[in-house]
Amino acid sequence: MAEQPDGSAERRMPWSKPQVLRTAIDLADRRGIESLSMRKLSHELGGGTMSLYNHVANKDDLLDGMIDVLFGEIDLPGGELDWRAVMRQRAISARTVMSRHPWAIGLMGRRTPGPVTLGHHDAVIGCLLAAGFTTRLVAHAISAIDSYIYGFTLQERNLAFGTPDETAVLAKAFLQQFPTQQYPRLAQFTIEHVLQPGYDYGNEYEFGLDLLLDGLEQARHQD
Repeated sequence: MAEQPDGSAERRMPWSKPQVLRTAIDLADRRGIESLSMRKLSHELGGGTMSLYNHVANKDDLLDGMIDVLFGEIDLPGGELDWRAVMRQRAISARTVMSRHPWAIGLMGRRTPGPVTLGHHDAVIGCLLAAGFTTRLVAHAISAIDSYIYGFTLQERNLAFGTPDETAVLAKAFLQQFPTQQYPRLAQFTIEHVLQPGYDYGNEYEFGLDLLLDGLEQARHQD
């Protein structure tokens, strides 16, 4: 006897919420966040769309869950490390995570954060308070550090630098597009810095991060 289309096949789909979220992340990584829909996600999972609603309430709930998973990928070491080492490792790890999932840069501040996200922020605040930061300086520090992480990562993506060889090709093409006599300092900078062997824009990240952390350490002693 033929099976009746009563939805029982959907009810038997052995999905779990972590599986749904990880599949959604993989789909966004491959095709971009704009391509993500409940219909496409269910197709990727191999079932019907209605099955998704057993795990997420709607598209916003799905995005909240995806971001919560990504916050879990950010390394936030504890133990004997001082606040500066913890914040430095966190910032380096956060950039790595967002470089791996570039679609997430504009979504990290979701209005409905999940438990992993809340736990992450609680740990950051706790680390700074334990180091002697005042509540006011904690607010300044988090704002400055997160703005730097997100801003640099977004700029790095928009500049479209790749490998050092790819960067050199882009820089040479850039020089050919404008009269160097009219922009001599820009030309000098490009030739003497960007076109040097092994140049990697990403190396600027830790230099700027250390300047920021040095400034916060000074502020901690003066506050």
